[in-house]
Amino acid sequence: MLTGIEGLMGWLGAATGLEFGFMQRAALGCVLLALGAAPVGVFLMLRRMSLMGDAMSHAILPGAAIGYWLAGLSLPAMTAGGIVGGLVVAAAAGVVARHTVIREDAALATFYLTSLALGVLILSVRGTQIDLLHVLFGSVLALEASVLGLLAAVAALTLVGLAVLWRPLVMECVDPAFLRGVSRWGAAAHHGFLALVVINLVAAFHALGTLMAVAMMVLPAAAARFWFRRLQPLLVAAVLMAAVLSLLGLWLSYRTDWPTSPTIVLLLGAWYGVSMLVGPYGWWRQQHVPQRHLKG
Repeated sequence: MLTGIEGLMGWLGAATGLEFGFMQRAALGCVLLALGAAPVGVFLMLRRMSLMGDAMSHAILPGAAIGYWLAGLSLPAMTAGGIVGGLVVAAAAGVVARHTVIREDAALATFYLTSLALGVLILSVRGTQIDLLHVLFGSVLALEASVLGLLAAVAALTLVGLAVLWRPLVMECVDPAFLRGVSRWGAAAHHGFLALVVINLVAAFHALGTLMAVAMMVLPAAAARFWFRRLQPLLVAAVLMAAVLSLLGLWLSYRTDWPTSPTIVLLLGAWYGVSMLVGPYGWWRQQHVPQRHLKG
């Protein structure tokens, strides 16, 4: 895998003009994040669960913090801790929603706020302020080969998982009640999709930090929705937007000496604003172009 990663780094360096190794690693990390996180973000948006991605990005923090506490800056320990923490919060919110009067969104908000506070407390007691900033805001310019391997594995697992769960996921976006009535795949699709959300957030957390990881999911998907209605073009557009704007943000931050993760997220947000205004299904067209009506 390391040989393949080095080959991709060289190709990206030639294609983008990034001559330094750390920039090439950052560029490859951004592309791998786009391949995994953007399609997951499209389904989050279609399932009206975009804010859940933000909640889950905070829920992984205590697990990653415990992994850091036990093993230091160990990629396997922090990754395993983040995945376990995110899955525990998602499962706990589901149990509360099924067995009490509290709905899942309120239960998730309660658990993620508590998890965020716990994670910050653990890092503050165990580490230093630099450690906390590293976890919260990421270090995309300091990606190592091991992190790139993790990002590649998560991207591949995500694409395979979405392919396997494609039909029930699409049906659940359209009519979840119908899916539960005609198929046993409803629960498997729901929990499998949540697992994909968690592992992508954990992978993105290593590059962009927990506070900004969810932006790679939500913003490209939301921007692509102003350009396309059909699902397949929507998925492709979200991936391309995430990859291109991440690379542009990486280049801009390097040239201007701005923080990399905020620059990438701000570019994604700016493109969302442009798409909202001038996209085929954006504000300007809705306000100024007459809508077609079916004739009887």
